[in-house]
Amino acid sequence: MKQQIINKAKELGFTECGFASYQLMENELVNYKSWLANGFNADMDWMERNLEARLDIRKLLPSAKTIIVLAHSYNTQINPIADETKAKIARYAWGKDYHNVLKKKLKILEKFLKELDSNSDSRSFTDSAPIFERDWAIKAGLGWRAKNSLVINRKLGSYFFIATIISNLEIEADSPFGKDYCGTCTKCIDACPTGAIEKNSIVDANKCISFWTIESKSDSIPNEIAKNMNNWAFGCDICQEVCPWNNSRVQPTLENLFYPRSGENYIDIEAINSMTKEEFDKRYEVSPVKRTKLVGLKRNLKAITESKK
Repeated sequence: MKQQIINKAKELGFTECGFASYQLMENELVNYKSWLANGFNADMDWMERNLEARLDIRKLLPSAKTIIVLAHSYNTQINPIADETKAKIARYAWGKDYHNVLKKKLKILEKFLKELDSNSDSRSFTDSAPIFERDWAIKAGLGWRAKNSLVINRKLGSYFFIATIISNLEIEADSPFGKDYCGTCTKCIDACPTGAIEKNSIVDANKCISFWTIESKSDSIPNEIAKNMNNWAFGCDICQEVCPWNNSRVQPTLENLFYPRSGENYIDIEAINSMTKEEFDKRYEVSPVKRTKLVGLKRNLKAITESKK
């Protein structure tokens, strides 16, 4: 059964598939609470809720026995825009919203589990529930936590989405990934222009360009962030771009929906500044960029433009 699930997952485009047994995430919750206590979540108050589910995934599926963890590459091997008149978008947001793409694949995989065992019961998520996805990925043997807090896989680098299926089926678990292949490398820490990467693989959202350009609801971006945005209008990939594991040997994603929509991997500053809300909603209807809304994107572009004066 385990091999059949792996085969089906890869048929659907998932690059890696690992398995972990049900357990309480006690140490992970202690670390998470410490991160929250330091205020590293900035104004993302929603991250402070549903701690019970983060500790115990049986709050999401009472019969849980196995967590199937899947990795789906979004690495297109296309170079970011270098034109200073255009603003940059994080690679994950170049194509169609990954929530929609992966949700369909997960539903197919859940149906497949039911075909393998009629008693199958499951719930699937991709960045859509209070789950320690990165920690489960490590427990399922998919990779290690890098200094920039992302999970790195030896075949994929870090440009991949994590999805999980909580299942009541008892499936042999894989060994947790026990080695850190970052070694003494500090390229991600050194390259971060705002100093957002703390020790012990901790990121302070208060200093993170991705937080300010995607999640922040503030009307303006602090000057110390704005002057270091380096033309990033939605997200930031600097710590991933400098990572040696994201090299040319990594196989590009086979999912066409993750390639740049309409061939664009950038934000046209002039077009956005003259765009109406209706035009924005239509243009970015199926894009992750819609999360920041037009007002947020204009705020980001204003910060980029004014920081260059």
